[in-house]
Amino acid sequence: MEDLSKIRNIGIAAHIDAGKTTTTERVLYYSGTIHKMGDVDDGTTITDFDVEEQQRGITIYSAAVSFDWRDCRVNLIDTPGHVDFTAEVERSLRVLDGAVVVFDAKEGVEAQSETVWRQADKYHVPRLCFMNKMDKTGADFHHAVETIRTRLAGHPIIIQLPLGQEDTFRGFIDLIAMQAVDYSRGDDGTKFDIGDIPPEFATQAREFRHLLEEQVAELDDHLMAKYIDNQPMEAAEIRAALRKGTIARLCQPVLCGSALRYIGVQAVLDAVCDYLPSPLDIPPVAGHEPEKPEKVVRRKCAPGEPLCALVFKIVAEPHADLHFVRVYSGVLKAGSRVLNTGRHKKENVPQLFRMFAKRREKVERATCGDIVAAVGLKDTQTGDTLCDTHAPPVLLERIEFPETVISMAIEPQSTADRDKLLATLQMLSRSDPTFEFHGDAETGQTLISGMGELHLEVKCHLLAREFHIPVRVGKPRVAYREAITLAAEAEGRFVRQTGTRGHFAVVKLRVEPFTPQPGEEHFKFASQLPEGVLRPAFIPPIAQGVRDSARTGVLGSYPLINVKVTLLDAEERSEESSEIDFESAATMAFQRAVEQAGPVLLEPIMKVEVVTPEEYYGAINGDLMSRRATITATAMRGNNHVITAQVPLSTMFGYATQVRSLSQGRASHSMEPCRYERMPPDLARKVLGVM
Repeated sequence: MEDLSKIRNIGIAAHIDAGKTTTTERVLYYSGTIHKMGDVDDGTTITDFDVEEQQRGITIYSAAVSFDWRDCRVNLIDTPGHVDFTAEVERSLRVLDGAVVVFDAKEGVEAQSETVWRQADKYHVPRLCFMNKMDKTGADFHHAVETIRTRLAGHPIIIQLPLGQEDTFRGFIDLIAMQAVDYSRGDDGTKFDIGDIPPEFATQAREFRHLLEEQVAELDDHLMAKYIDNQPMEAAEIRAALRKGTIARLCQPVLCGSALRYIGVQAVLDAVCDYLPSPLDIPPVAGHEPEKPEKVVRRKCAPGEPLCALVFKIVAEPHADLHFVRVYSGVLKAGSRVLNTGRHKKENVPQLFRMFAKRREKVERATCGDIVAAVGLKDTQTGDTLCDTHAPPVLLERIEFPETVISMAIEPQSTADRDKLLATLQMLSRSDPTFEFHGDAETGQTLISGMGELHLEVKCHLLAREFHIPVRVGKPRVAYREAITLAAEAEGRFVRQTGTRGHFAVVKLRVEPFTPQPGEEHFKFASQLPEGVLRPAFIPPIAQGVRDSARTGVLGSYPLINVKVTLLDAEERSEESSEIDFESAATMAFQRAVEQAGPVLLEPIMKVEVVTPEEYYGAINGDLMSRRATITATAMRGNNHVITAQVPLSTMFGYATQVRSLSQGRASHSMEPCRYERMPPDLARKVLGVM
């Protein structure tokens, strides 16, 4: 049995182009896992193994790798930085115990850094900060650290100072050991010199060592007493206090380096072992009884506990899907039978694998704290809980994914591929919860929806390359939603006579606006029927009829969100009522109630950040205002203006070309979904074709 205190489940996350994948590649090399380092630009890295990733030079899919460092086994997930693939980051952080957040030392906190940080906060993930690209022109270590404090409300504690900056950067000063680590010998970073701090850095090092002691004293009473009495602090004491503070999420140790130039990566691995938690340092996982959400159930990370595991990712494959599983308690064995709690179904687990990017190694068992992949699960989806069949069931909180914001019509180039296309889209939607598809009843087209133009483009390329289904695509269009503004009640009566058989079902519903809590669905169904009014078997079909009807709304066939539906009353006849009758009656009642509840059209609002030289600030600001933008903040980042705005997605198509044109190619922008907001009535009428 493995020592659980020596396991580290970590992720590497950051804004796009901060250097996550290069850092991961160096980590694998220094840990002895690979013997030759790949390059992102050449498409030869281990974790970016997909053809699309190699061609674009970006990470699209989170990749899991396991390796040993010192006496620890590290399960590491390299996550994407592009906002279109934020679901990969979301589901990875949900199951990880710690994270290394990588920053560009010139840019500091960027738009996607904020999203990653917010996701880590949501799942209570302790983190380290790595200031990468210290060799870059314009790199400013102290400014970058300050942006963590001001923009992320973080508590960074500097444990390393850079030796030089930009083209003179050659290593770092370890403020805990008070030594200089110099990489100026060049080579591949495996050789470096540890020695005294150079005289020109000595004063600064003493100042920051004093600041470090002051900050760790606040984390530990024993060190506070030493600090007050002006006694020296031992390196081991400082590390212990930092570990305690990091796990409690009271601070984030900050390191510096340049992954591209092989500087400082080994120190990041040491920090992972020293400061990030093991599965034993994390509180017992909390879920609830399947039928009683108010009854909390906790499972400790111990092999003797009943099995409790979460499926956090599915890789759809033609022969059998690969389900990535985090085991929280107990032991998951190959060949065992488990219960999918949320779906009330038993599943066989024929095979288990430890993943190393695209390579897999067969294992017979996975202990609590482990992350493995299972093959052979039939009815399990992302976010499902797997439990022991002989123990009281527990249901873990599902992973919440953002709503899709953009759609496009696709059709196969050959009509013979139509059925194959639908089957493949179904497979892709299983593996990516932010990718959806449905048929448009009016046009007969198939619509795919996702998080952005790049997201859908990657899916279309995947269809042609992996599944040999070339497709024609339409222009991107906005994925609108519908909502209601009032509460309303309505009754649906399904009374029919077909031949000798009667059909009878009466359903009365109330609909009302609803604001979901984090982790909650955007659509809620509840029953207030007194016991004995209706057979319990008829309530699920009513809920199904309501949910199916909500997928098409009432205004323009857009899905309804933020709605609570309550079943108030129902009637049945013992000989004539069936499940399908109640599903039909519920659909009628729901549509009538929504029509009376002031339905409105919602449009996706994007958070946009534009970084531009000062001379183009006016033109870019004016262009944003013409797109119905609300400017929420402006700031300086070095010599550049940073404009943060909230803009309707419908006005942002083609913006990348426009921003390049306005700034002669010198401005950059990033965009991520922010929320859905009620559309101005005159524009809503245009979208719905009602003038």
